[in-house]
Formats: sequence, C-alpha cells, structure tokens
Amino acid sequence: MSQIHRHRGVALLIVLMIVAIVSILGTEMATRLQLQVQRTANIKDNNQAYWYAMGAEAFARKSIGDLLAETDDKISLDQPWAQEFTYPLDGGGINARLEDMQSCFNINAVATGSDEQQQRQEVTPTMEAFGRMLLALENEQIDTYTADTVRDSLADWLDSDDRMRPYGAEDSEYESREFPYLAANGLMSAQSEIRLVNGVAASWVNDILPLICVIPGVNTLKVNVNTLTSEHGALLAGLTGLSLQDANSLISNRPQEGWEETADFLAEPAIQALGLDQEQQDWFDVTTEYFLLHTKTRYNKASFAMSTVFHAQSGSSVSVLRREFGGVE
Repeated sequence: MSQIHRHRGVALLIVLMIVAIVSILGTEMATRLQLQVQRTANIKDNNQAYWYAMGAEAFARKSIGDLLAETDDKISLDQPWAQEFTYPLDGGGINARLEDMQSCFNINAVATGSDEQQQRQEVTPTMEAFGRMLLALENEQIDTYTADTVRDSLADWLDSDDRMRPYGAEDSEYESREFPYLAANGLMSAQSEIRLVNGVAASWVNDILPLICVIPGVNTLKVNVNTLTSEHGALLAGLTGLSLQDANSLISNRPQEGWEETADFLAEPAIQALGLDQEQQDWFDVTTEYFLLHTKTRYNKASFAMSTVFHAQSGSSVSVLRREFGGVE
C-alpha cells in the first residue's frame, strides 16, 4: 500500500506541475496577445493620424491654388490662409498653420554672386544683407566680428570650392573639432543646418531661426514685404540698411491689405531715401511662391506632426517640394 501511495503522490505532483506550466503558458500567451492587440491598435491610430495630416496637406494645397487664382498673386496677412486652422474630429483633431516661406531670409542665397565676385572671394550684396541682419538683432553676443565670421563661414559652407574667406571656415576648421565633420559645399536642405556653421553659437541661434529659412534647391533671395511681422524687423533692416526702429515702424504702418505692387513699397519715403540699387530692389516682392505648412493631428492616443513645403506659381498647379515627419521646422 505504501508503494501505491507513493505512486499516487508522484502522479499528483506531475499533475500539479503540468497545471502550473499550463497556467504560466496561458498567462504568457494572454499577455502577448494583449500586447499584440495594443500594438495593432497603436498602428491603426498612428496610420489614421497620418492620413488626417495628408488630408490637411491636400486641403492646403488646393486652398493655395485657389488663393493665387483669386488674388492676382498678391499675398498678404489679411487673407484667410494666414489664419490657423483647427478642425475637431471623432477621437481627435487637426491643427494646421501655413507660413510664407518668403517672409524670411533664404540662407541658400548667401553664396550667390557673379563669377568674378566668387573668384575674388568678395563680400556679395546678399552676404552684406545677412551680416546686417545679424547685427540688427541687437544681441549683445553678436558683435561685428561674430557677424562677419558667420557671414563668411556660411558662404564657405555653401560654395563648391575649398578657398577660405577672410573670416570663413572650410574643411580644415571642421575636421579639427572634437567631433569632426566636413563643410557641405552645397545648398542646405534644412534650416537647422545653420547650427553646424562656424561662428554660430547655441546661446543665440534660436534668435535668428524666425528670420531665416531654407527653400529646397533654391538659391535666390525674394522677400514678400506684405507678410513681414513685427518679428521680422531685423530682416527688413538687414535687407535695406534701415535701423531696427525704422524697419519696425515701416512694417507697423503698412497698408492693412498690404502694398498692391512692389513699386508701392519701394516708393515709401524711408526706402527711397536709401537709394537701393537694382539688385537690392529685386529682393522684394508682394507675392509668394513658397509656403510651409505645419500640421499636427491627433487620433485616440496617437499624435502625428508633419511639415510640408509647397511651390505655387500662378497659372500652374501647386507642388510638394518636401515633407518632414515628426516635427515642425
């Protein structure tokens, strides 16, 4: 009998072990199933938030085309495009905001100039304007030497040669740093790239970001004077040579619906008195070809951010030049 009891005890232990193992496996399977269900739900929510953003982009694209068809190309801040767009949806919503990419200094234009100017490493008019803009910020950390260093270094960063300007920097400068890298020797693709340029300091770079932009593949400078705000006083001061106070005054006294023609802006007494040459006058316009759309969407617990650069020309369709996911430029 004792041997039978022992066998029964062993059998009971085996059964208990099997039950314990099955329970553990069942718990593990249930946990993994819950994770898979949650993962699938997250993917679904993220995809829905993404398509909300793409929908906002399509709406903005059409709206820009309609705007240019209705306004004879004059773009100003009193028009509907300048208003932030918020649209609630079941389980989420869309927030979108359009910016004029010609109400800023396209830093890709700094390297432009005649072949002779490039050969002689001369300071071009666009370089001078960029340097004046830095000084017009009236930031105590940006003195004349810093402005000249950033100006020349930016031109060296953009041009294709390895000749260093008087205050500039080429590969030798960047290779000597703790974490070495090389100059791009080409146009920038994103505004944040300015942080890599010699002379730019983290302590003040955020002060210039609202004044500058990068238009993909474009190295010309064209500023819409109808979309400048009080934050762009230093930009207008740099482009024209006005004092910061006079530049802000000109912006604040702009006609409510903007200047009808570029000539109306150039006819302002404060501008006429400067005697701008033809190249400087060509920097200004009252229309816009490039827009930047900032989109933020939500669906359930998922959120999505995207920025889109549009190219819009009168009489042609609006095209997407670049999309950037996961943040706002």
